[in-house]
Amino acid sequence: MRSSPRRLSALLVGTALIASVLGIGTMAQATDPENGVPPAVAAAANHVGHQMAASTQASGDDADGDGYIPADPPVTGVTPSTDTPPPAYHHEFQAGCSAGHTAPDDPIVYPGQFGKSHDHTFMGNTSTNAASTTGSLYGGSTTCKAPADASAYWMPSLFKGDQKILPVGPQVIYYKAGVTDYRSVRPFPRGLRFVVGNPMQTEQEFRGHKGFVEGWECGDSFFNTDIPAHCPERPDVQLNLRMQAPSCWNGLHLDTPDHKSHMAYPVVKPGTNDNMCPASHPVALPMIEFKMAWPVNGDMSQVRLASGRGYSFHYDFFNAWEERTLKALVDHCINGGLQCDTRGFDLYRPERGTVLNADHRLP
Repeated sequence: MRSSPRRLSALLVGTALIASVLGIGTMAQATDPENGVPPAVAAAANHVGHQMAASTQASGDDADGDGYIPADPPVTGVTPSTDTPPPAYHHEFQAGCSAGHTAPDDPIVYPGQFGKSHDHTFMGNTSTNAASTTGSLYGGSTTCKAPADASAYWMPSLFKGDQKILPVGPQVIYYKAGVTDYRSVRPFPRGLRFVVGNPMQTEQEFRGHKGFVEGWECGDSFFNTDIPAHCPERPDVQLNLRMQAPSCWNGLHLDTPDHKSHMAYPVVKPGTNDNMCPASHPVALPMIEFKMAWPVNGDMSQVRLASGRGYSFHYDFFNAWEERTLKALVDHCINGGLQCDTRGFDLYRPERGTVLNADHRLP
């Protein structure tokens, strides 16, 4: 049996989803007692360039439809590491995944509801759609270099006018240590999923987001919270964005109704500059960082996201790695304090060896 903080009706689950999207912290804030209409729904309907509606179905992985998907088994008895490891500037590897297909689907926010979302660009698993579950993704074909990475990665599609612009070639998706004690990071559990960012966030909220790295970039223009109006029109210039995901897990749920509260960003250890997981989310997992590049420059006045302005950027992750391969990369590259490529090879530490063979498979 699952241990869940509470059972939610379908209406409350839908309201919780909207509350999450708008950054509303509690269920009490999501209901207007005067007319019974959640103010989040009304706010979403008036949002320029993007509308959200409550989800009306539960994921195929959510047996009782309450929005909580339990980890099986849960990870308990973990204390956030406060240790200071041997110095290592890098502790990461890359997942090179190309854009595969686009669709107005979102299997996390709108499971089973085809066409209900704004348009997304999907990377990784080639079968990802509104009905995707852990079982349908696991072992599937992928656009990632490692065949073992059948995970689904997606973000709002980018348009220039009516033309959809897709990233070209493998995109850099880092798996890093978000905590100082990189040795404490463990692999993602199968079926973990979460949303990073918020399509309804304001420009100020986007800039203040804990995952904000350098904002929108092109040429010599950096730290933009919105897509620049102009980028140098040169072959070497693309539109770039980096954004980091939370990397601390509560150990109990693979998903929650808001698709965020089971995850948390690291916190600063008191009296130091070290990062550690909070006690509420003690399990250190890899920190995913999207480093995306779109082949567009010159006049950018018509460039937008399917979700709205540039500061509506967000992305989703649904883990479907084959466990042995992910563990080997985490052990060697993150726990080992290396700067690995997609094969688990550190160019500056060749003596440490390589995890995957030339076909990106475990030998």
